[in-house]
Amino acid sequence: MADGLVIIPTYNEIENIEAIVRAVFDLKKDFHVLVVDDNSPDGTAQNVEELQKEFFNRLFLEVRKEKSGLGTAYIHGFKWAIKKGYDFIFEMDADFSHKPSDLQRLHRACLNGADVAVGSRYKKGVNVVNWPLFRILLSYGASFYVKLITGMRIHDPTAGFMCYKRSVLEAIDLDAVRFIGYAFQIEMKYRAYLKKFKIEEVSIIFTDRINGESKMNSSIIREAIFGVIGMKFRSMFNKNSFK
Repeated sequence: MADGLVIIPTYNEIENIEAIVRAVFDLKKDFHVLVVDDNSPDGTAQNVEELQKEFFNRLFLEVRKEKSGLGTAYIHGFKWAIKKGYDFIFEMDADFSHKPSDLQRLHRACLNGADVAVGSRYKKGVNVVNWPLFRILLSYGASFYVKLITGMRIHDPTAGFMCYKRSVLEAIDLDAVRFIGYAFQIEMKYRAYLKKFKIEEVSIIFTDRINGESKMNSSIIREAIFGVIGMKFRSMFNKNSFK
């Protein structure tokens, strides 16, 4: 059995899913893949089911009833991974904004002592390709804002390319995690930070998707802006298990 599971949440990723799955399985390091699909109407899950015939006992699929948010998809995947006994659990987008080969670098960081490895766009300047200026300013500004509010010294707290040791996810109360959009990424890092796990950033190059549509919207942005203050406030009263 592979020691690492790559969780890929999907909604209408028919243009990307087969290519990303094959790219992960082409790596020298043996990873398993779990696709958590929110009942995509474009046939994403059906495509994965066909691929499972080729990648038996390496590719897994969980289909949820409806689109319920990035955060809940990952929580679903985390619980599945813990139950199955994987030592390293990865987050990765389906759209190739994260380079599959960098999974090996995140894995190596955790093997070398990190409890959480973050694929960071901003550790060494701004390493983002094909984003318009306003998206870069929004993302970079959000990172500065999160550092200011939470005290975390992480250059890219909103990053969604991650490796967690199983012990980190077992220590976090996953049922207490509130955020469901991109703020989910902030909350997970913050909970790991409060529990004093070692968080290490690995510099990556982030490339905006070519196929499919971005899931970013105004409600996700509002959640990140206003939710972070509320999260910090709640954590002041119960540092290790705030809700």
